[in-house]
Amino acid sequence: MSSPLGTVKAEGLVMPDLGQAPQGCPMHQDTIKTAPPPGCPMHQASAKEHPKSVPDVPAHQERAYEFVECPMRAASGGKPTAPDIDPANMMPPPNQHPSPGQPFSLSVKREESSIPRSSSVQNWVYPSEQMFWNAMLRKGWRWREQDISQKDMTNIIRIHNQNNEQAWKEILRWEALHLKECPCGPSLLKFGGKAKDFTPRARFRHWMGHELPFDRHDWIVDRCGKEVRYVIDYYDGGQGSSHTVLDVRPAFDSLEAVWDRMKVAWWRWTSS
Repeated sequence: MSSPLGTVKAEGLVMPDLGQAPQGCPMHQDTIKTAPPPGCPMHQASAKEHPKSVPDVPAHQERAYEFVECPMRAASGGKPTAPDIDPANMMPPPNQHPSPGQPFSLSVKREESSIPRSSSVQNWVYPSEQMFWNAMLRKGWRWREQDISQKDMTNIIRIHNQNNEQAWKEILRWEALHLKECPCGPSLLKFGGKAKDFTPRARFRHWMGHELPFDRHDWIVDRCGKEVRYVIDYYDGGQGSSHTVLDVRPAFDSLEAVWDRMKVAWWRWTSS
């Protein structure tokens, strides 16, 4: 895998903290709690219906909390049981069953992120080791014995989650510029990877002698009803380094985004 094992580092922005959100914001309301799945014997409450997802939310987010709340399910090795079967298509949860010829078992346990999901009282949930493995296979990767081990997958998931948490913290720093416009704070609407679609900024850095990013994501943020696109470039920390460097900034999609980046560039220049 191209991402280094270790910590995450990002360029900091000198901007005001978001602070406490007003009492009327969704995070201060009673959250909708779903009962754990029947596989957890200590909780036999009947499962409540999950809220319907909004458009563009990946299908794997629909039942994600079942794999957060019940660690016993993860320990089962990901084999679907009767309660897991979706009656709509008689199939197990998306991406949670082993692939044909998989050389070792992988955890199906999923971790809840700190990133709010747009139009929902819940946060986004990260993929399990099994889901990540299946996603790599869908992208054309094929396992070879010298490539990766079971322990490596645990580290990959940890780094993946850590990178995303740091990226969201950087976005919140940018969004602090719009605290009056969106006092409750932003949420994440959707996202996508564009690893080989290098941004002009990344290409310019490459022309100046720097490495190209090993990955790129575009995140669409819901700023209290306004969609704002952020670009995230992921760089190796360099030889002998053990961290990933994130370059997070709003895309040049509007004059507002241009003005934000000009202000931050000025702050950085004057504070250095």
